[in-house]
Amino acid sequence: MKKYIALFFVSFFLVLIGCSEDTLDVVLTGNISGKVTDKLTGDALENVKITTNPASTTVFTDSVGRFRLVDVKVDDYSVQAELAGYAAGFESTTVQEAKTASVSFELSLANSDNNPPTIPILVSPEDGAEDLPLEVQFIWDASDLENDELSYTLDLRNGTTDEMQVFEVGQDTTYTVGNLQIATKYFWQVTVTDGSNDPVSSIISEFKTLTFPDNPFTFVKENNGNLVIYSGARDPEGGTNPDPDFNVLQLTSENTNSFRPRKSDILNRIAFLRNSGGATQIYTMNVDGTDVQQVTSQRPVAGFRTEHLDFTWALNDSKLYYPHFDKLYSINPDGTGNRLEYTTSDGSFISEVAVPEFDDDLVLLKTNNSSGYDVRIYTARLSTELEETVILENVNGAAGGIDITANADMVIFSRDIDESQNSSYRIFNSRLFLATIGSPDPPVLLETDVQEGENELDARFSPSEGGVIFTRVKNNFGAIPAIYSFVFDQQSLDDELLFTNSFMPDWE
Repeated sequence: MKKYIALFFVSFFLVLIGCSEDTLDVVLTGNISGKVTDKLTGDALENVKITTNPASTTVFTDSVGRFRLVDVKVDDYSVQAELAGYAAGFESTTVQEAKTASVSFELSLANSDNNPPTIPILVSPEDGAEDLPLEVQFIWDASDLENDELSYTLDLRNGTTDEMQVFEVGQDTTYTVGNLQIATKYFWQVTVTDGSNDPVSSIISEFKTLTFPDNPFTFVKENNGNLVIYSGARDPEGGTNPDPDFNVLQLTSENTNSFRPRKSDILNRIAFLRNSGGATQIYTMNVDGTDVQQVTSQRPVAGFRTEHLDFTWALNDSKLYYPHFDKLYSINPDGTGNRLEYTTSDGSFISEVAVPEFDDDLVLLKTNNSSGYDVRIYTARLSTELEETVILENVNGAAGGIDITANADMVIFSRDIDESQNSSYRIFNSRLFLATIGSPDPPVLLETDVQEGENELDARFSPSEGGVIFTRVKNNFGAIPAIYSFVFDQQSLDDELLFTNSFMPDWE
């Protein structure tokens, strides 16, 4: 009896050990079934070889042309049908758990002197790749025994909307698609043809775009006749010569005129200007463009030419400062607490305002007359409304694009060195200048790569204040602008092109 009891406990112990082992992963499977017929006569074709890529079971059609592959692993497949005397057929399908995918083939008599191309192999992006940028380069490969000229078609399906985009690529085996949607799964497939045989399709591959890009730049593009706000980033893998227009994401609709974005990292919101009801109002939105809210209403942003007006976050982003003709107002981001902060002593218009991070009482202002000229750039104390440091005055021509460092020790601005004054407010040779507050030396011209007949405008200090971002554009009407960056301590390097067809940059 003791032997039986001992044997029982030994057996029970072994069972416990067996149960503690890791369980095998469950393989989910489904089935594929279908029929193969002659494309010309419609007759069923018997003994057709059916294979898949990725590989699974190989089967042959029965006397009525039907086939069935069972217990096929859940995945996307390219199914191939082969029969002597016929051109091979290819169809794509998706196997789902415990379901049967249906595939049908219509085979054509083969051209005995010409073979179809191989099934395209999808190289990049890899199947299942995630966090891809909103611009993706697709790469694939295929070949042909007779070295026929091959033409490709790229099919791209949005997994959220089911929208299908079809790109006729031609002979290239790469193709780049931009303006993809954020946090979206996409499915792609390539079809190849040699002009003699039926087209051959690859398997279906999938990838997902990034959840939300960490874009430090905001800027404006013209789209559909309106100004539209975008965000973007610098290519982190671009080295010393990165490609421009990385992770560009549209934030506002092309059906409204939205411009002059100013980002708050504290609130994770973007303030911007929008034309509404004949006035220019301040709005805010989330960094992904959602939750748009109007801030100003009865007292809008106003002054000389809307496109030359600027505003700023202030007081740890608890306020917004903005111009209204000769007055500077503040307002809370929720639209409450509208308050007069400053009035010019000579009635000149305030066009731009900037504030240092560490001095809540100081503002940097750019003022001008009703024609945009007689420009003055200076700092003032709000508590006393007294001017403190004059940066620029008594010069002809246009000037502006002001910004000030956190410690209020340096100011960046632009000025037309041709000093032209005309009724159309045309600027001919605007250049960037860096002024040191408290220094008797005049502002220093930045040695950028600007050419004669180009304007540099709307400069903003980088977050580290080691450089600036700015717009460069030729001075002729309709010229296409671009956004560049310039590093102060590396003037031997070329200015870096960040975004094409873009202007009004901000860098936070």
